[in-house]
Amino acid sequence: TLAADLPAEVAASAYARIDAMAHRARHRGDERTLEQLRADIHATLLLGQDPDVAAPETAATVYLHMPVDTALGISDTGCELSGYGPLPAPIARHIMGSENSVWRKVLTDPASSAVLDVGRKRYRPTTAIRDLIAVRDAECTTPGCHRPAHHSDYDHLRGWGRGQNGTTAHTNGGAKCRWHHRLKDHPHWTLHHNPTSDTSTITTPTGRRYTTQQHPPAAPPEPSGTDPPGDPPF
Repeated sequence: TLAADLPAEVAASAYARIDAMAHRARHRGDERTLEQLRADIHATLLLGQDPDVAAPETAATVYLHMPVDTALGISDTGCELSGYGPLPAPIARHIMGSENSVWRKVLTDPASSAVLDVGRKRYRPTTAIRDLIAVRDAECTTPGCHRPAHHSDYDHLRGWGRGQNGTTAHTNGGAKCRWHHRLKDHPHWTLHHNPTSDTSTITTPTGRRYTTQQHPPAAPPEPSGTDPPGDPPF
C-alpha cells in the first residue's frame, strides 16, 4: 500500500489526470478495468516510465464550490471540493488565489439554493450545462452512487430523440456515471430522477425500489448578530 498526504486540490487534480488517462486506454481497447488501469498508470508514472497512453492536452480540472461571502472573507463556511469533500475556508481561498484558477458565477434561487435553468435545443449538452449540472448534482444521481458529477454523463430524463421531444437542459437532465447511464437501458431496470424535487429512484428487476435526495449547493449563512432585528420604527 502506498499513501501520500497531499493538499486537497493537488490530490484531486492528480486523480483527475490519471483517471482521464485510464479512460483513454479503455477507449482504445485495453481490457483492464478502470481501477486496474488507474493503479497501473499511477505506478508507471511514479517509476518514471512511459505509461503508453497520452496525458490530457489540458491540465486536469478540479471543481471548488464557494459562497461569494466566503470568497470575500466575510464567512468561513460552505466550501467543498468536488470529489473530495468540505474544505477549510483558508485553504479554499488559497486555491482561489492561484493564477490558474478560473471562476464562474452560478446563480441560485435565494429560497431553495437550486441552480437556475439553462436550456439548449441540441442533443449534446454545452459546457455551461455540464458545469451547471456538476454544481447542482455533485454526484451521480443514482441512489447509493457517489461518483463525482463532473466525471459522469449527462442523462436525458425525457429522451431527446425517438419522438419523446426531450430538450437538452438542466431541467431535463441529471448526472449519471457511465455504468448507471447504460444500466437504465437494460431490461427490467428503471432509473428516474426528478430535478424539481432533487429525488432519484431506482427500481431493480426484483421490484425493490431505492430513493435518495440530492442536496443543493450550500447556501450562505445568515448574517450573525447579537439580537434579531426588531420591528421597523415606521
